[in-house]
Amino acid sequence: MVGVIAFIIVLFLVNNPFGYLFTLVCLLAAVKASKVPFALLLRGLKGILSILIFTAILNVFFAPGNTVLFSFYKIRITQEGLVLAGQMALRLCLLIIGSSLLTLTTSPIQLTDALEYLMKPLKKIGVPSHEIAMMMTIALRFIPTLMEEMEKIMKAQTARGADFDTGGIIKKAKGLIPLLVPLFISSFRRADDLAQAMEARCYRGDINRTRMNELKMKRPDYATALILSVFAACVIAINIFFELL
Repeated sequence: MVGVIAFIIVLFLVNNPFGYLFTLVCLLAAVKASKVPFALLLRGLKGILSILIFTAILNVFFAPGNTVLFSFYKIRITQEGLVLAGQMALRLCLLIIGSSLLTLTTSPIQLTDALEYLMKPLKKIGVPSHEIAMMMTIALRFIPTLMEEMEKIMKAQTARGADFDTGGIIKKAKGLIPLLVPLFISSFRRADDLAQAMEARCYRGDINRTRMNELKMKRPDYATALILSVFAACVIAINIFFELL
């Protein structure tokens, strides 16, 4: 998690084509090492395609610049705007792919455990790090269950004549009401059962709790930290080189 945060920070420091090329090559090497299919990572970009297009349009038409390529009334397209739009689109793509590597190679339980470990210093100022991590774990755990429950309710409502596909936006929104009401009732029922089960097992938060698997730094972790440090140093060196030119 710290490595992904460091990668995002370094990514926003890149300001030249060679820096982006170097970052892309390093990211592709990380994808190769993770053995995650590249097509799966590209599939994650579909969800932000509209954001990419919207951001690119904003940069093309509203970014300031001196080299005007096209002008009509108050609309101006500049060379600097096109460059900035391309940089922002590439930066967002690299950011999504880099972040997806974390979620596709790490289980939700490991992520929440790591989050709790990172938030431990905040306990001194009253932040309930354990409770926050526990809520995230429970939420992630019950997402597949709720999806399965929603599918069952949808099939039952469809068998009773409900239509979720045809009509306009308003009709589709009204059609979701018979689906959402039983789903919320089922969610509250599951939450109540879980609370009673935790109370029956004398759950008292983070008081005197131990772990079966303690998080410890090992050789791969130190090697990854070293590689990220070298990557950040190279990006900064490339930026300095281009600024001197």
